[in-house]
Order: sequence, then structure tokens, then C-alpha cells
Amino acid sequence: MTRIDSVRAATGSAKDSVLHAADVVAPYADTAKERAAFYAQEARVRLAPVVSGAAEQARAQYNAQLAPRLEHARRTYVPPKVDLAAQEAACRTRKAARQAAEYSRPRIEQAVAAAGPVADEAAARGAAALVALRGQVSARDIQKLARRNARRCRAGRAAKMVGLAALVAGGAFAAWKWWERQANPEWLVEPPAATEVPEPGGLGSVDGSGDEEQP
Repeated sequence: MTRIDSVRAATGSAKDSVLHAADVVAPYADTAKERAAFYAQEARVRLAPVVSGAAEQARAQYNAQLAPRLEHARRTYVPPKVDLAAQEAACRTRKAARQAAEYSRPRIEQAVAAAGPVADEAAARGAAALVALRGQVSARDIQKLARRNARRCRAGRAAKMVGLAALVAGGAFAAWKWWERQANPEWLVEPPAATEVPEPGGLGSVDGSGDEEQP
């Protein structure tokens, strides 16, 4: 028997011993768990009236002895203005807390809703990585995914460059049109010369001789 075989045999025997011990201890563990739950419930039932009675007695003693003394001390040693200011500050604090809760609740819900797709995507990527680590995805598939992502990145950069070039060309054309209007405003353009129309009866003959005056 080689060393590896002896190690395997020892490991197998240790595993069998652990499983046997777990099988033996399991009933005792279940019984101990049930007894602990039973004792806890019994203690809760027995102690609940005692605790409730002690709380009621403490509340009654506070209302009978401490509350009047505290109220008397507050009225005697605390000025009315300070007391009123403290009450107003407490009211403002509660109001500010409610407003903060009302203001932050929709934003927290929106953030949680926005984080949902991100978490799903992260889970999907983690699952893909786990599958790849387990060997269920071949190296060829990983290379295909890498090339696909690279093509998408190049296509995105090309689209951005085309959009930027179109934007620059449009801006240059608009600037050229504006400069042309500034260089040749409409009020500097001379209107065309008007064509003179001869008066009726003032035309001469074709050979240059006008109509002779009758005697």
C-alpha cells in the first residue's frame, strides 16, 4: 500500500467516524433543543406576570411621587420663557424629523429600485464567472465574448466620432452663414437700375427722321 492509499484510507475512516458520531448525537441534540424551548416557554409564562406587575408598580410610583416633584421643580426653577422655548424646540425637532422622513422616503425607494437592476446584473455576471470557473464555458466562448465586447466598444466610439464630426460641421456651416450675413448685409446691396420707359408718341422713326410738323 502506498502513502496515498494509506492517506485515503485514513480519511475515509475519519469521515465514517464523524458521520457515525453525528448520527449518534443527533437524537440527543434534538431532545436537548426541544427541552430548551420548553423551559424557555415555561419561564416566559411564569415571569411575564411578575415583570408586568413590577412595571405597573414602577409606573404608579413614578406618577405618585416623582412626576409631581419634577413638575414642581420645572415650574419653580425653570423660567416660563425657557420652558416655552424648549417645548417649541421639541415641536420643531419632531416636525423636522417628519419632514426629513417624508423627503427621504421616496428617494430611498427610488435608489433601491435603481439598485435592483444593478444587483441583478452583478448577480448575472457573478453567475457567468462562476460557470466559467467551473469549466462549463470554454476558452473559445470567452474569446468570442471578448471580441464581441471589443466590437461593441469600437462601434460606440465610431458612432461618437461621427456624431461629433456632424456637430462640428453644422457649427462651422452656421458660423460661415453668420459671417456671410455680417460681411454682406442687405442694406449694402444696391438695388438694380430701373428701366426707363419712353413716353407715348416720343419715338422716332427707324431711319432717324422724326415726324415732320404739319403746316
